[in-house]
Amino acid sequence: MPIRQYLDGHALDPETVRLLGLAFEITRAALKIEEGNEPAKEVVANKLIELAKQGEHDPERLCDCVLTWVNEAAQQSQSKRGRMSMPPGRFR
Repeated sequence: MPIRQYLDGHALDPETVRLLGLAFEITRAALKIEEGNEPAKEVVANKLIELAKQGEHDPERLCDCVLTWVNEAAQQSQSKRGRMSMPPGRFR
């Protein structure tokens, strides 16, 4: 399972690692992250590990949480860009 390379320093039982591996593959497919996109894979893996440490172990729920997190981050980013592109003092 490719998530193993991101588990350094994390003490997780074998079943949790297996479930994280499933969640990692489901999430990568949902986000269409290609094999060579290491930065995106690392971000997803780290978020999945964080969620697992908080107690979530269901692969589908883990995936849903990451997708929600990614969508919220994208919306915040778009919102910031929209405010930045508007000249100060103009609201039209």
